[in-house]
Amino acid sequence: MSGTTAALSLLGVALVAVAALYGAGWAVRIASDPLGAAPFGSGLEPQEHAVSRFHVRWYTVTMLFLAFDMEMVFMYPWTRVISAMGPSAVIEMFVFLAILVAGVVHAWREGALRWA
Repeated sequence: MSGTTAALSLLGVALVAVAALYGAGWAVRIASDPLGAAPFGSGLEPQEHAVSRFHVRWYTVTMLFLAFDMEMVFMYPWTRVISAMGPSAVIEMFVFLAILVAGVVHAWREGALRWA
Protein backbone atom coordinates (compact mmCIF):
# COMPACT_ATOMS: atom_id res chain seq x y z
CA MET A 1 0.00 0.00 0.00
CA SER A 2 1.47 3.33 -0.99
CA GLY A 3 1.63 6.33 1.29
CA THR A 4 -1.12 8.20 -0.54
CA THR A 5 -3.47 5.23 -0.39
CA ALA A 6 -2.80 4.76 3.30
CA ALA A 7 -3.45 8.45 4.04
CA LEU A 8 -6.70 8.42 2.06
CA SER A 9 -7.79 5.21 3.81
CA LEU A 10 -7.10 6.79 7.20
CA LEU A 11 -9.03 9.91 6.19
CA GLY A 12 -11.95 7.73 5.08
CA VAL A 13 -11.97 5.82 8.37
CA ALA A 14 -11.90 9.10 10.31
CA LEU A 15 -14.80 10.53 8.30
CA VAL A 16 -16.86 7.35 8.77
CA ALA A 17 -16.15 7.43 12.52
CA VAL A 18 -17.24 11.08 12.80
CA ALA A 19 -20.40 10.36 10.77
CA ALA A 20 -21.15 7.35 13.00
CA LEU A 21 -20.79 9.44 16.15
CA TYR A 22 -23.08 12.16 14.78
CA GLY A 23 -25.59 9.48 13.76
CA ALA A 24 -25.48 7.87 17.20
CA GLY A 25 -26.01 11.26 18.83
CA TRP A 26 -28.96 11.96 16.55
CA ALA A 27 -30.46 8.53 17.30
CA VAL A 28 -30.35 8.81 21.10
CA ARG A 29 -31.25 12.47 21.53
CA ILE A 30 -34.32 13.32 23.54
CA ALA A 31 -35.52 16.45 21.75
CA SER A 32 -34.46 18.22 18.59
CA ASP A 33 -34.80 21.71 20.06
CA PRO A 34 -32.21 22.92 22.60
CA LEU A 35 -33.25 23.68 26.14
CA GLY A 36 -33.65 27.31 27.17
CA ALA A 37 -32.17 27.99 30.60
CA ALA A 38 -31.88 24.79 32.61
CA PRO A 39 -30.78 24.52 36.25
CA PHE A 40 -27.05 24.46 36.83
CA GLY A 41 -24.83 24.91 39.86
CA SER A 42 -26.14 22.27 42.31
CA GLY A 43 -29.57 22.17 40.71
CA LEU A 44 -30.60 25.68 41.71
CA GLU A 45 -32.65 27.77 39.34
CA PRO A 46 -30.29 30.08 37.43
CA GLN A 47 -30.41 33.79 38.11
CA GLU A 48 -28.82 34.57 34.75
CA HIS A 49 -28.06 32.69 31.56
CA ALA A 50 -25.16 30.26 31.69
CA VAL A 51 -23.25 32.05 28.91
CA SER A 52 -23.85 35.58 30.18
CA ARG A 53 -21.01 38.07 30.18
CA PHE A 54 -18.61 38.15 33.08
CA HIS A 55 -17.47 41.32 34.76
CA VAL A 56 -14.31 42.73 33.22
CA ARG A 57 -12.30 42.25 36.45
CA TRP A 58 -12.44 38.47 35.97
CA TYR A 59 -10.34 38.79 32.83
CA THR A 60 -7.48 40.19 34.92
CA VAL A 61 -7.70 37.23 37.28
CA THR A 62 -7.73 34.91 34.28
CA MET A 63 -4.63 36.54 32.82
CA LEU A 64 -2.79 36.29 36.14
CA PHE A 65 -3.74 32.63 36.39
CA LEU A 66 -2.50 31.96 32.87
CA ALA A 67 0.75 33.81 33.52
CA PHE A 68 1.54 31.76 36.60
CA ASP A 69 0.28 28.59 34.97
CA MET A 70 2.75 29.17 32.15
CA GLU A 71 5.42 29.76 34.77
CA MET A 72 4.83 26.28 36.12
CA VAL A 73 4.78 24.80 32.62
CA PHE A 74 8.27 26.20 32.04
CA MET A 75 9.62 25.50 35.53
CA TYR A 76 8.97 21.74 35.53
CA PRO A 77 11.20 20.96 32.52
CA TRP A 78 13.68 23.57 33.74
CA THR A 79 14.22 21.54 36.91
CA ARG A 80 15.15 18.54 34.76
CA VAL A 81 17.84 20.33 32.71
CA ILE A 82 19.26 22.74 35.27
CA SER A 83 22.18 20.48 36.14
CA ALA A 84 23.12 20.00 32.48
CA MET A 85 22.76 23.69 31.57
CA GLY A 86 24.58 25.15 34.55
CA PRO A 87 24.34 28.70 35.87
CA SER A 88 22.95 30.12 32.64
CA ALA A 89 19.71 28.20 33.21
CA VAL A 90 19.36 29.74 36.67
CA ILE A 91 19.91 33.23 35.29
CA GLU A 92 17.40 32.69 32.49
CA MET A 93 14.74 31.45 34.93
CA PHE A 94 15.23 34.43 37.23
CA VAL A 95 14.89 36.78 34.24
CA PHE A 96 11.68 34.99 33.28
CA LEU A 97 10.34 35.28 36.84
CA ALA A 98 11.34 38.95 37.01
CA ILE A 99 9.29 39.65 33.87
CA LEU A 100 6.28 37.94 35.43
CA VAL A 101 6.69 39.81 38.70
CA ALA A 102 7.02 43.10 36.81
CA GLY A 103 3.70 42.39 35.12
CA VAL A 104 2.00 41.64 38.45
CA VAL A 105 3.46 44.78 40.06
CA HIS A 106 2.27 46.86 37.12
CA ALA A 107 -1.25 45.38 37.37
CA TRP A 108 -1.24 45.96 41.11
CA ARG A 109 -0.12 49.59 40.71
CA GLU A 110 -2.79 50.23 38.06
CA GLY A 111 -5.47 48.91 40.44
CA ALA A 112 -6.37 45.90 38.35
CA LEU A 113 -6.38 43.67 41.44
CA ARG A 114 -8.82 45.86 43.40
CA TRP A 115 -12.28 44.31 43.69
CA ALA A 116 -14.25 47.28 44.97
